Amino acid sequence: MSEFERWETRFSAPDYVFGTAPNAFLAAQKPHLPRTGRALAVADGEGRNGVWLAEQGLDVLSLDFSPAAQAKARALAQARHVSITTEIADITTWSWPEAQFDVVAVIFTQFTGPAERAVMFDRIRKALKPGGLLLMQGYTPRQLHYGTGGPKQIENLYTRALLEQAFASMSELRIEERECEIQEGSGHAGMSAVIDLVARK
Repeated sequence: MSEFERWETRFSAPDYVFGTAPNAFLAAQKPHLPRTGRALAVADGEGRNGVWLAEQGLDVLSLDFSPAAQAKARALAQARHVSITTEIADITTWSWPEAQFDVVAVIFTQFTGPAERAVMFDRIRKALKPGGLLLMQGYTPRQLHYGTGGPKQIENLYTRALLEQAFASMSELRIEERECEIQEGSGHAGMSAVIDLVARK
């Protein structure tokens, strides 16, 4: 089964795999969000994060490669009485625009190996407007000990050194590694080892 088929099958279930509430780290960044502007939710899945960003008054592009996930994202937006734009695309081949977004949210998108990830990180930086806000959360290698979500390939996981090098050119770079309880649907459930990044271009 291909990666696309695996996720399409997973997202075709009637329930929301990762729930409908926003990621807790993302929601905690509400004070830092601009009052208006464009936001990109990268690999947004069923839309929980993109819809939340729209609820904060942002013009949201929710990007994912799964049609089933994007259909659920649109349904969630309608249920929450907000509008989002959805686009079906593989982020590794998508034509990323440059300097178009005031906010880019990258929550648990660790399905690429080191080479593709380096390209993705570069495109994420370029997609932000000057002064734009980058919000990122991922798993650290310690997550393999917990097994409560995320990839099984250690090379796909994030370390402080990796993120510091990848985003060294950005300002107000804040990185925190921590272990916490995550309850996000059936997809992320239990004690987890995460790393949070907040930065501005």
